[in-house]
Amino acid sequence: MPHILIVEDEAAIADTLIFALQGEGFTTTWLSLGAAALEHQRQTPADLIILDIGLPDISGFETCKQLRRFSEVPVLFLSARDAEIDRVVGLEIGADDYVVKPFSPREVAARVRAILKRMAPRPVVEASSTLFRIDAERVQITY
Repeated sequence: MPHILIVEDEAAIADTLIFALQGEGFTTTWLSLGAAALEHQRQTPADLIILDIGLPDISGFETCKQLRRFSEVPVLFLSARDAEIDRVVGLEIGADDYVVKPFSPREVAARVRAILKRMAPRPVVEASSTLFRIDAERVQITY
């Protein structure tokens, strides 16, 4: 079951995300500070981080920059900042997606599922020879 770290300083927004994501089968952790999120990711890595930009200690942009120094965890920015430049900067510093507030909790959950699906390991395709064929997915060798 994928674990989602929510980094959001507004409790009502965090509660909405927690409800929507847990309803989809995800486990969640909620933190309200960027520095705490960085430490959490070092100690107990999440599978995806939903990150607000306007945090009280360090900005979500700075949190993402620092995060990218040690982790490739998928990041979805969730912010009231809807200017094109903010969206572009967020994606250029390493975010996988950017959602503007107000948002649909179902859409955020769908975006989380899509990102995690894209990040899932793909099955290894084995080379085959003329004498036999290896089907790794079915765990079969045909001679």
